[in-house]
Amino acid sequence: MGHAAREFTDQNFQSEVLDSPVPVLVDFWAPWCGPCRMIGPVIEELAAENEGTFRVGKVNVDDNTRLAMTYNVASIPSIMIFSGGRLVQQFMGVQPKAKLQQALDEAKSA
Repeated sequence: MGHAAREFTDQNFQSEVLDSPVPVLVDFWAPWCGPCRMIGPVIEELAAENEGTFRVGKVNVDDNTRLAMTYNVASIPSIMIFSGGRLVQQFMGVQPKAKLQQALDEAKSA
């Protein structure tokens, strides 16, 4: 499992996500969240299948409360797509993989 999703934190969010040259999918999650564990494998698959084209990573909201507050994460999982340093799409709850892939593709062509 060499292509695991990246771990985004309060410290590296600017460089890894906002300054990224490619679109980024961010999964706001927590270890105790059941639906987050359900979508975890989907996030990992997207990370592996889009290696080099997009960045895919996760933010543990328990460890990175500043990011969770900045992006008003009220419920998790909360999945956000960033492109060019801007939040371009947002999804609440468990989403089908195809829908997330489509959102990444749209962010790339925007």
